[in-house]
Amino acid sequence: MAEDRLKIVVFGSFNAGKSSFIQALDPRSRHIEASSEEGPTTVALDFGRLKVNGRAVYLFGTPGQERFEFVRQILSRGMDGAIIIVDATKGVDTMTRHLHAQLKALDVPLAFMANKCDCPDAMPDAICRDLPGEMVFPISTLNRENVHAALETFVEKLPIR
Repeated sequence: MAEDRLKIVVFGSFNAGKSSFIQALDPRSRHIEASSEEGPTTVALDFGRLKVNGRAVYLFGTPGQERFEFVRQILSRGMDGAIIIVDATKGVDTMTRHLHAQLKALDVPLAFMANKCDCPDAMPDAICRDLPGEMVFPISTLNRENVHAALETFVEKLPIR
């Protein structure tokens, strides 16, 4: 994207809070979902936009189920940064490890958002231990705790092209 615009793609397991993350940042965001046995699920993408430190940030949320790998690959093209949302009540799962490996191979700037830290059984410290050396931000998309601050910190670390 252009120098003053950033494309950030949001990844994560099913029900980790990707859509909620984008909606917490941009209440006017767009969301395409369908019903499933486990509840509503993103089937195409989420899209939100906002300004962070004078830069236009475009957020693209991906579906979390394995069968939507092709959507994640399409949305990843041209990204300036990636965020992986992790459900802090469940920890780092197989999908999170898969996404982490893929994004590391692409050498894209990456941050983890440990979501649901408002829940009593949240384990953000375990996520930090499981992902040594990675940026991990404890957040709650439900009450919007630390969501904007975490994104701002990540955007500040992205290189200006």
